[in-house]
Amino acid sequence: MLNEPTLELIRGEIDRALSGRRVGRIFQLSKLEFAIDFRDGDRFLFIAVDPAAPRVYLIRRRIRDLEKASIPQLAFAQFLRKRISGSRLTETAKIPGERVLVLRFDGTTEAGEPTLHRLVLQLTGRSANLFLLDPDRRILDRVRETFGDGQEIASSYRPPDRSSTARRDESEFDRSGFDSLSEALDIHFLNAAEQKEFKRICAAARAKLSAAQTKLAKLLGALRADLATHGDPERWKRTGDLLLANLADAAIIDGRALVVDYFDDSEPVVEIEIDENDSLTKAAEKYFKRYTKARNAREELARRIERTLESLREIEARADELEQAIAEGDAESVRSIAEIGDSPKTKGSKRSETAAPRCARRFESSDGFEILVGKGAKDNDELTFKIGRSGDLWLHAADYPGSHVIVRNPTRSEIPQQTLLEAAKYAARYSTAKEQPKVAVHFTLRKNVHKPRGAAPGLVSLTSFKTILVEVKSRR
Repeated sequence: MLNEPTLELIRGEIDRALSGRRVGRIFQLSKLEFAIDFRDGDRFLFIAVDPAAPRVYLIRRRIRDLEKASIPQLAFAQFLRKRISGSRLTETAKIPGERVLVLRFDGTTEAGEPTLHRLVLQLTGRSANLFLLDPDRRILDRVRETFGDGQEIASSYRPPDRSSTARRDESEFDRSGFDSLSEALDIHFLNAAEQKEFKRICAAARAKLSAAQTKLAKLLGALRADLATHGDPERWKRTGDLLLANLADAAIIDGRALVVDYFDDSEPVVEIEIDENDSLTKAAEKYFKRYTKARNAREELARRIERTLESLREIEARADELEQAIAEGDAESVRSIAEIGDSPKTKGSKRSETAAPRCARRFESSDGFEILVGKGAKDNDELTFKIGRSGDLWLHAADYPGSHVIVRNPTRSEIPQQTLLEAAKYAARYSTAKEQPKVAVHFTLRKNVHKPRGAAPGLVSLTSFKTILVEVKSRR
């Protein structure tokens, strides 16, 4: 992704934004991902040396969001913090012909002596790594354990052999529609991570439903096999009755009783197996016990089989719902559907469909549709991702901070044009564009709205949307 032309443009953005600034905190977002604070408000340098997607660019985040997303600092991050914290970024350079950036940091020790360190961002696919160098360009530490000339601790750094790095497309990354290349890359990789996570939870949900289905199918087979071992209860009762009916006339030969079958109009002689030491009365008693046991087992097993079949039907229905949710890209529904054994409406979770949630103002359109308007950034997130459903309509003023608006649509019917217009006016009115004569408002289905990982409250990305232009009239 970050080929040489793109990396050179990113280098320029980093140089213009951060050159001369001092290093603040270092956030370890994962084993191979870091965000470095340069005391520039909400702007940070993001570095990832994951071989699958090595990258670097500027990101905008809140400190509290980075703190929440961080893991405890590992050895390299701790070493890096001790060496460059408080130092100034004095130079950014790209090694010609390589996907490698070198950042120079100048500082002073507690004794006032000057220090110089270089942070090497080696964004070269499988050999991606992050190195800290001393003034003589010797490697002090590295994130990943790589080998070869210039790649090991205490050796003088040099880029990896070109034959071990894959060649990539040399066209620049498309930044159309974004204020900077960093912003375009940030959104691209956030969306890619979101899609990867969505695929993961879809696979997990499918596996969970499949495992439940397999378990129930095995149980059903075992129940039916158990039922078969008990046999037909009416057969055992009939056998006992025949033994009692033939007490005076039955002949016993080698553990078999020869009796007349009075239940058959032709009254044939039939053989019934009995224990050699049992009398006919004792043998009949045993058959009646088998009858009682088989009858009781049949009733109980029939109930269990029916419950198991009902559970299987429920799993099959959930599987259909899951595939629909996956097709709609509704991650929330995917997670909910995969909760096997949990009722969709558990005790204490019931919410009034007519009462407005605390995070929103409630209005009703002239067509009778409920319109909810978020009250603040955090409320916007709650409204969109906890209250809103995949089939609801979502609106927001284009290019202006403001409230998220949800038009509830539980029946997934077509939203009337008048309701759309009224909801769009609420989106415009409850935004910083409310003083403008006309305001563009984006609208889309809630399922097309996504929350980038680590994004500030209220910040979302849209996979698709349409725009409507409305006039804002002040309420007097």
